[in-house]
Amino acid sequence: MPQTFADKIIDFNQHLQYSGELPEGFHVLNPFFDNPETMQVMRQFYHKFYDDHLERKFIIGINPSRHGAGVTGVPFTDTKRLESECGIPMLSARTHEISSVFIYDMIKEYGGPDLFYKNHYINSPFPLAIIRELKPGQFVNANYYDDPKLFLMVKDFMIESLKKHIDLGLRTDEVYILGKKNATFIDKLNKETSLFKNLVVLEHPRFIQQYKSKEKHFYIDKYLLALNEDEEGNL
Repeated sequence: MPQTFADKIIDFNQHLQYSGELPEGFHVLNPFFDNPETMQVMRQFYHKFYDDHLERKFIIGINPSRHGAGVTGVPFTDTKRLESECGIPMLSARTHEISSVFIYDMIKEYGGPDLFYKNHYINSPFPLAIIRELKPGQFVNANYYDDPKLFLMVKDFMIESLKKHIDLGLRTDEVYILGKKNATFIDKLNKETSLFKNLVVLEHPRFIQQYKSKEKHFYIDKYLLALNEDEEGNL
């Protein structure tokens, strides 16, 4: 029997490891190695929503936060929404991540997780959490583009990761990039690799939640219009 979409993602995550160099002060968190329950809930999530051979649209984030996929192993999904929206409890951790709030509010408007994940797959070009040590023992989330040296060091890994994601069964005619700065860097990579035909840029959920919360429904509608553009019956 050929592997399902779920089997392919789980296999990708089980072998996910960054062993390259990083600038001083930067560290990579791998939740699949750090917490045995992460691997369990990740498997449950993908078996629940991706146990098929359907082709999906690709939504591309930046890199996981340490409170979202950096704990659950599921992009843009903190432990609260993993349980409340996806029906999968996680006992070893309890996290709240503001990007996850927007994504699942949008997913609810779309028609719920079953319908959304049937049509879409979310991940990042650098699919592991990056943190930066400001002073001994004090860490903050970092983006792959926060430091020019960091981007250059992880660039080849990001390209390889995007190729592996595409091989899961993703459409490449149009992809959805979350965050304008992220889109600038993905566009650079795409000019070198020609992986995607058309990039659709959407504001990042964190930006919306932090700075545009009063206009949240406008941005949810913007997401839905973009994601539903060529889908019948969902508009």
